[in-house]
Amino acid sequence: MHKRAAIYVRVSTDKQTIDNQVAALRQIAERRGWEVVEQYSDAGISGAKGRDRRPGLDQMLKDASRRKFDVIMAWAIDRLGRSLIDLLGTIQTLEACGVDLYLDQQAIDTTTPAGKLMFQVCGAFAEFERNMIQQRIHAGLKRAVAQGKTLGRPKVDAALEKRIQTQLRGGKGMRKIARECGVGTGTVQRIRQEMTALAQVSRSCARRRLNTPPGSPCRLSRRLAGHRIFDEANNGRDNRPSDAAAHRLAK
Repeated sequence: MHKRAAIYVRVSTDKQTIDNQVAALRQIAERRGWEVVEQYSDAGISGAKGRDRRPGLDQMLKDASRRKFDVIMAWAIDRLGRSLIDLLGTIQTLEACGVDLYLDQQAIDTTTPAGKLMFQVCGAFAEFERNMIQQRIHAGLKRAVAQGKTLGRPKVDAALEKRIQTQLRGGKGMRKIARECGVGTGTVQRIRQEMTALAQVSRSCARRRLNTPPGSPCRLSRRLAGHRIFDEANNGRDNRPSDAAAHRLAK
C-alpha cells in the first residue's frame, strides 16, 4: 500500500551528524514502498527539551495535524524525546491525527497490529509516569500546607503597594509602573484588580447605606484579597458583588 512518509531525525550536539539516520531511514522507506515527502530535523538539541524548544518536532506535529503524510519515521524512540511525559504528548497527538509511527531500533511499526499493540503499551507506561508525578506533586503541596507554609509568590510590602496604587490612580500604564517599581506586570495587574473589587464593594455598601469597614484603601484591599466577594469580582462571575455579601462583610 502506497504511504507518504516523513522522516524525523535529531542529534544532541552540533558535532554529531544526522546523515546516518537519514540514509538508513530512506533505505527502509524504499524497501517498504513508502514515498518520503518531508524531512524534519533538530540538530544540537537535547531530547529532554520540550516541543516548544524543538522547532523541527513542533513543525512535524503541526504538519501531522494537516495530514501531509501518513507515517512518521524515526531512528529510535529517544530521537522523539527522552521524557516519558513529552513522549506521551507526541504519541497522543499522532494518534489523534491518524498518523502512524515507525521506530527502527525498537521495531515498532504502528501500520501493523503488533506495532499498534506495542505502541499502546508504551503510551500506557508514559501515562502511568505522568499520573505518578501528579500524585507526588499534590502530596508535596498538602504537606507544605500542613506545615504552615504559604504557597505562591510573596506579596509586595505595603509601602510599594501604596506607591503602585497611587500611580494607577494617576492613569499610568501597567508596564511603565512595573518597570519603575521593579515588579512584574502580573503584580501590578493584581493590585489593580484588588482596587477595582474594593471600589465595587464600596459602591455596594453606599447603595445599601452600610458602614464601610474602617481603614485606608491599601489596608482594606489586603483585607478583601482573600474574601469571597473579591474572588467573585476577579473571576468575572459577577462584576458587582452581591448586596448580601457586602452586608455580611460590613458587619
